[in-house]
Amino acid sequence: MSQIPSAARGTASTEIRPAIGQALFGLVTGAVQRVPRDLSLTSLSTLSTLEQTGPRRVTDLAAVEGVTQPSMTVLVSGLQRSGLVERRAHPTDKRVALVALTASGSDYLRARRRIGADAFVQLIDKLPAHEAEALAGAITALEHLRDLDGEQRDRATRSSAGGPEGESP
Repeated sequence: MSQIPSAARGTASTEIRPAIGQALFGLVTGAVQRVPRDLSLTSLSTLSTLEQTGPRRVTDLAAVEGVTQPSMTVLVSGLQRSGLVERRAHPTDKRVALVALTASGSDYLRARRRIGADAFVQLIDKLPAHEAEALAGAITALEHLRDLDGEQRDRATRSSAGGPEGESP
């Protein structure tokens, strides 16, 4: 485990930011690999996108998730069979179908997040008290990072799919 040099404590100096980034990335990567999955990462990401942005066209979901439209159609069909999403008519264009997260899909995402958080709690419980306290002191910064990441993903989602429901503003 790398130590933060005393000169860098209290600041995120240019030298220490890459080490922080690598530590966070390694932690997240390990968490993704450790938590059992019954859905692909693309399926989980699609559910999360629907949760964040609301109902979307299959073509928009494909663009946001970086897959082909036929692949997204297959993925959505599987999620629909599992009861995690449903197809709905577009409110103004009945020829268009939108994919929406179901209550079961929302429950599934909440349960996955709880399992992921519990995995971290188990690891935190193994830390010495002073390291657990250091993490507690970083909660505000970690939440801010999460919010910044969410804002960045929201901008990317809007630009790649033309906003909610894939319509241009």
